[in-house]
Amino acid sequence: MVVLAGGLVAWIVTVDRMRGMDAGPGTDLGGLGWYVGIWVTMMAAMMLPSAAPMVLFFSRISTERERRGQPFVPTWVFVSGYLAVWTAYGLAAYGLYRAVVGIDHGFLDWDRSGPYVVGGAIVLAGVYELTPLKSVCLRHCRSPMHYVLGGWRNGWRGALRMGAEHGAYCVGCCWGMMVVLFALGVMSLFWMALVAAVIFVQKLLPRADRLVPAFAVLLVGLGIWVAAAPGSVPGLTQPNSPGADRARMRMMHTPSMPMQPSMKQPAMTPMDSGR
Repeated sequence: MVVLAGGLVAWIVTVDRMRGMDAGPGTDLGGLGWYVGIWVTMMAAMMLPSAAPMVLFFSRISTERERRGQPFVPTWVFVSGYLAVWTAYGLAAYGLYRAVVGIDHGFLDWDRSGPYVVGGAIVLAGVYELTPLKSVCLRHCRSPMHYVLGGWRNGWRGALRMGAEHGAYCVGCCWGMMVVLFALGVMSLFWMALVAAVIFVQKLLPRADRLVPAFAVLLVGLGIWVAAAPGSVPGLTQPNSPGADRARMRMMHTPSMPMQPSMKQPAMTPMDSGR
């Protein structure tokens, strides 16, 4: 219950902070401090519900150890290791975004190649769904048997490492879905909720691993749709639309979100996609 409550609180905070900030593909990520804060909150909202089986498994073992008077580690240590890996992923995405923005000369503009790069990123995520690595990582995420069969580690350092290992498998399973989120608009509550729902279904529903090929086909189809006719995709904010302009104005007037010196429509990267 604590895990689900934490996820709910994270969703409430995320909605409050991100409402009206969806500028579509290439949304400016703001200053590093603001970005890290909102990214960690987003990951807690999106990933904790689907990580609940592992967290609850760790919590039950720790509670039983405490009841028997044996050394135990609080569950938050495991969760911290898990979120630390997702934070590292977010920092890598931020660094790539800034690097591409710094060298882009308009090639990724939405009225040029932007939709094709966004569509290509989504297709790539769809193809990844069919790879053996995705299958291995998803299998690990769906069952705690890895820990039961020898992956358990004692002590605080061991708990932190277990959380980080589970986070690494989770990144291996879901990095493609996060690429989709960056591609379509990382500040979009609509796409955030949709991606979180897909991850939840894949990890927790019985036999949902058999649905992976269907999700792959849907992602490839979505990528082609975005590349061919981005204006007709429901929920996709066009970076050159009045709605995107309003979102950028709201970001500019958010004290806790320092914008970069240039407020021109930001360039797209392969991870947070087009402008």
